[in-house]
Amino acid sequence: MKSGSLACVGLGMTLGAHLAPRARSFIEDADVVFVAASDPLVELWVQGMHLDVRSLQPYYATDKIRSQTYDEMVAAMLEQVFVGKRVCGAFYGHPGVFACVPHRAIQQAREAGYDAVMEAAVSAEDCLYADLGIDPGTFGCQHYEASQFMMYRRMVDPSAYLVLWQIGVAGDPTLLSRGTGAAHRQILLELLRPLYGDDHEVVIYQAATLPMDTPRIERMPLRELLHASLNDAATLVLPPSRSMEPNAGVVARLRRLSTIGGQP
Repeated sequence: MKSGSLACVGLGMTLGAHLAPRARSFIEDADVVFVAASDPLVELWVQGMHLDVRSLQPYYATDKIRSQTYDEMVAAMLEQVFVGKRVCGAFYGHPGVFACVPHRAIQQAREAGYDAVMEAAVSAEDCLYADLGIDPGTFGCQHYEASQFMMYRRMVDPSAYLVLWQIGVAGDPTLLSRGTGAAHRQILLELLRPLYGDDHEVVIYQAATLPMDTPRIERMPLRELLHASLNDAATLVLPPSRSMEPNAGVVARLRRLSTIGGQP
C-alpha cells in the first residue's frame, strides 16, 4: 500500500449522539478531514475535533448537476490521498447510504493502490425504525429512492412496508439540487393508488438532526401527499395495505420435512 489513505466515516443523524469511537478516532488521527453535512452546526462540531477540516458543501450549487458536484468532491479528497496524507471523509448519517461520494472515492483509492475503508454508522433508516416503531422482520420492508421508483418498473409487495426516500425531489430527471411539486407527485400517486388507495394512511418522516429537535412524524391519507410540505430530506413510509398470503404448498412441504426421522 502507498503512504496515503482514506477513511470514510458517518456522523450519524443526531448531532453528537451517534458518533462511534472508531469514527471519532479516524477523524482525530487524520491529516485532513473533509466534512459533508447540511447543518452548519454539525460542521462546527467536527471542526472542534480537528485543526484541518474542509467543508464539501461549497461544491453544491442551485443550477449545478449533482453528478458534477459528486465528481468534484471525490477529486478533492483523493488529491490529498495521492500526496500521501491520511484523509478522513466525515459524512452525515451513514457514509454508504444514499452517499455515492464515499463509495466512489474508496473504489478509486483502492484501484490506485491506496488503503481505503468505510466505517458503518447510524443512518436515517435506523432512526426510522426506532422512531416509528417498525420491525422490518415482522412484515418485511422495501426501500427505494423515490425518483428511481417512478422511472423504473419495480415489483411492489403491498403486504410489506414501502419506504420511498427523498420524496421532496421525487421525479426530478435533471439531477439538479431543487425540489419538485404537485405535478410530479401526481404521477407518483398514480403509481401508488392501485396498491394502496387514496385513504390509506401514510407517514412523512424526517429524523431529528439536533438533540433538542424531535423527528417529523406526520400521518395523512395518501391523497394529501399531493400538497404536503416536503424537503429533500423527507421520507415517505407506506404501511402494508394487505395481509401476507400464506404459501400453502410450501408450508405443507416444510411440515412434512419436520416430521421425517421423528422430528417434532
